[in-house]
Amino acid sequence: MNWRDEWKPLSLIIAVFLGCYYLPVGTERFNNAILEAFHLVKWYAQEHVILCLIPAFFIAGAVGVFVSQASVMKYLGPKANKVLAYGVASVSGTILAVCSCTVLPLFASIYFRGAGLGPASAFLYSGPAINILAIVLTARVLGPELGIARAVGAVSFSIIIGVLMHLFFIKEEREKADAQVVMPDDGVKRPLWQNALYFASMVAILVFANWGKPAGDTGVWSALYDAKWLLTSLSAIALSVILVAWFGVKAWKVVSSVIIVTALALLFPGQPLLPFIAGVIALSIITTTETGETTEWFSSSWDFAKKILPLLLFGVLIAGALLGRVGHEGLIPSQWVASMVGGNSLWANFFASFAGAFMYFATLTEVPILQGLIGSGMGKGPALALLLAGPALSLPNMLVIRSIMGTRKTVVFVSLVIVMSTFSGMLYGAFFG
Repeated sequence: MNWRDEWKPLSLIIAVFLGCYYLPVGTERFNNAILEAFHLVKWYAQEHVILCLIPAFFIAGAVGVFVSQASVMKYLGPKANKVLAYGVASVSGTILAVCSCTVLPLFASIYFRGAGLGPASAFLYSGPAINILAIVLTARVLGPELGIARAVGAVSFSIIIGVLMHLFFIKEEREKADAQVVMPDDGVKRPLWQNALYFASMVAILVFANWGKPAGDTGVWSALYDAKWLLTSLSAIALSVILVAWFGVKAWKVVSSVIIVTALALLFPGQPLLPFIAGVIALSIITTTETGETTEWFSSSWDFAKKILPLLLFGVLIAGALLGRVGHEGLIPSQWVASMVGGNSLWANFFASFAGAFMYFATLTEVPILQGLIGSGMGKGPALALLLAGPALSLPNMLVIRSIMGTRKTVVFVSLVIVMSTFSGMLYGAFFG
């Protein structure tokens, strides 16, 4: 036996054994952390998988099938017009309004279709970071200067991070650009405006179904929230018409599905998830029983779900054990976090960025969390640092990014977000602290 080859498995066995031997089962904090892990993953499954991830998987699958690789390379590839590519990617979050996990299928779809690392990274950051409703809520609850700083920081961050990712891995990007020269155009089956309306209907379903409740009961945001399910239904009807008119789906299948979904909505007006789930099932059945490109659409969507969903749920489970839910304790005491983000020191800003990067924030939840932390003594600089790092990253998000673009690129991307958030917080705190 050669122990030079066996020391690694032996070390792993010893580490696992010691972990089991000293497992703190029975202690209040450990037991509570385990419960928090399952509470958080249950909440995530109830609130985000059906309304957020499933529509995102269908959109990602559609990008993989109905958007030609040549088109992605033309507008977002390594040789694309940089102003156009980074401009579109940097403001995408104002339309999508998704969290750090929901953006992942969309990021994977454009990245695998040939988007350059720079524009793809800009999109990955901006998707959850530049949520217009969250920025408005930040300005109203935490102050206009913090809301403006968050908006300016998020847009500029997405562009800077994208450019730096491109420069750090420029050799790989040049190889991708060289491959583009010999890549044939895979053709377009329908006009651009038809594909645009098709994607717009699905994005509208994703956005309106997840429209968060604003702070006040009046105004445009409140009116949109009150009408969210009506707007979601109208978007779904538009998608149904498009599938029949332009994709050749049999009308009787779509009409039957619409009747069933409408009946459930009328019978259970207080449970909008029921007709939504019925609509998802109906769309899945329709796309799998048709032939041709709609079947490819479902297969592509299912492929993204298989790759991404298990990693997300595992990451949420670990995040729940470490940090717990909002207002609850995990293994890491919340007072530790609150005590380390006071003032405007380098450490306070770095800790806020680092902790925010690993925490999971559902859309809009970062604002009340920060409100509580500021009330406990958090400095304004660290508050901005957390706002710039937290919504764009999370532990589940990192696990999936690594599976898409590898360990090195993930480490660089996460490091850029944390470092830039840290120094932006220090700069903001020096002027407004």
